[in-house]
Amino acid sequence: MRKNIFQIVKAAAAAIIFSLVFVLIFTLIVQLCSLPSGAVKPTTQVFKVIAVAAGGLIFIRGDKGLLKGLIYGLIAVIINYFLFALIAHSISISWKFALELVLGAAAGAISGVIAVNVKKSA
Repeated sequence: MRKNIFQIVKAAAAAIIFSLVFVLIFTLIVQLCSLPSGAVKPTTQVFKVIAVAAGGLIFIRGDKGLLKGLIYGLIAVIINYFLFALIAHSISISWKFALELVLGAAAGAISGVIAVNVKKSA
């Protein structure tokens, strides 16, 4: 049980760190290249999903990959949401947040299943 919780915490922390790094790099690119503002939100969403998937692929092991992935995906999205709201000095919970939760949970669950099955066969 303790091992599973530790894997979930590490995967969520990795997802948060990856997300922050991806968004920071993308912010620099936007500043340097003057990209249209319409491209920012979808791109950051893609980065967040990739970050959640990467966290699971790196840290989820053993069994129950679907459950562990779903849990860490939700945790990572919730913490990321409030962290970015803190950075932006505004918070607004809407249907977009619910969509983000679904995407994060799905990315976590899928990466958890893949991570558990790839490591078993490797």
